[in-house]
Amino acid sequence: MTLGRDPIREAHSQWLRHGWADAADGMAMVTSVVRVQQLLMERIEAVLRPLGLTFARYEVLRLLSFARSGAMPMARLGSLLQVHPTSVTSAVERLVRQGYVERLRRDNDRRVVLASLTDAGRDVVEEATGRLNVEVFERPGLPAEGVVRLTELLGVLRANAGDEVVDPVVTSQ
Repeated sequence: MTLGRDPIREAHSQWLRHGWADAADGMAMVTSVVRVQQLLMERIEAVLRPLGLTFARYEVLRLLSFARSGAMPMARLGSLLQVHPTSVTSAVERLVRQGYVERLRRDNDRRVVLASLTDAGRDVVEEATGRLNVEVFERPGLPAEGVVRLTELLGVLRANAGDEVVDPVVTSQ
């Protein structure tokens, strides 16, 4: 259902009318980013749902597949994903139940719990990545130069919020 107007632009107008001009542009930007995140997640979920994955579980599988051994300590996964350890534990538990990951302990330090990719996990993450590349990442909704510029701008936001952002995005084009 369309309303025939942009609700974020309407909210911006309301901010101005209520005397919050100093915050109006920021409110519109933040609200726009949140809305775009919702729209992108809908696209991502439409690709991953038939494979029995969420984006969080996909990210775990993809990270594990990037590791030479296909395994990684749970604490390292959480650090790389920038999520709370309980979120990693929950995602890994679900992946274990699905047969995509198994939990192992290091021989030299039994306290370290590793998440290890199974053959089935490797297969599903490759299929999911192929689908995401074609259906979402290759055509995210902006022209290529806009994608690079937006990523740079979001990097500034991330850095200002405390993320470690070292270099601007470099494109191969």
